[in-house]
Amino acid sequence: MWDRPHLQRLFTIALLACSTVLVIYGVMHYVLQLPAFRLRTVQLASVPQHVDVKQVDRVIRQTVGGSFFTVDLVKTRKVFEQLPWVRKVGVRRIFPWGLEVALEEHKPLAHWNDTQLVNTYGEVFDGQVNEALPQFYGEPDTSAQVAEMYEDCSKQLSSVNQKIAKISLSPRFSWELQLESGMTLELGRDQVQQRLARFVAVYPYSIAQLADRVKRVDMRYRNGFAVSEVTEAAMNRNRKTVSRG
Repeated sequence: MWDRPHLQRLFTIALLACSTVLVIYGVMHYVLQLPAFRLRTVQLASVPQHVDVKQVDRVIRQTVGGSFFTVDLVKTRKVFEQLPWVRKVGVRRIFPWGLEVALEEHKPLAHWNDTQLVNTYGEVFDGQVNEALPQFYGEPDTSAQVAEMYEDCSKQLSSVNQKIAKISLSPRFSWELQLESGMTLELGRDQVQQRLARFVAVYPYSIAQLADRVKRVDMRYRNGFAVSEVTEAAMNRNRKTVSRG
């Protein structure tokens, strides 16, 4: 090789290139580790409503570290997502030594099967609330379906000033609503929205006057509905079938 000048030039160029890369790497490594860029502040984008600030502070002290350039944003985000009431997390660097954490909290919509909560996206999460919320019941992985039905039914019932206290989806996918007045509506599996619309249509004329005595309304009839009424005297149920022409 030494008697071939062109190979010597190529070897020299390659050696210089490797040396340059190593020097750049060393300089960059040194710069990245400078105390001037070490993380000094971690700030929240907004004040949490449900997330425990003490837990947030503990995560920052125990997990978040490094410099502006070396902090692991993916790891940091995943750790914050493990906190109760946290739905999503956004993390971004703030030059030269800061970090901003944006916590998206769950917004509770209802209780789920007496043990958990459902958020406004129909997602189940663990938490406790002091406010009054409706009750959702259903099989695992049906929370989004129940939440969607709740929203649709609530819109229909608002026209007759009725609100849902409990909505249930049975293992056989049959729907049942309990209103805040205590009245229960059986809607079955098919044509649920149409059956509820029929209830809303007849409520002011056939049911409203007896609302405080009606315990259950079965809307699973093709041309009518059945009412279970509790008398004030004996609290015995009498089945009545009200037909529509």
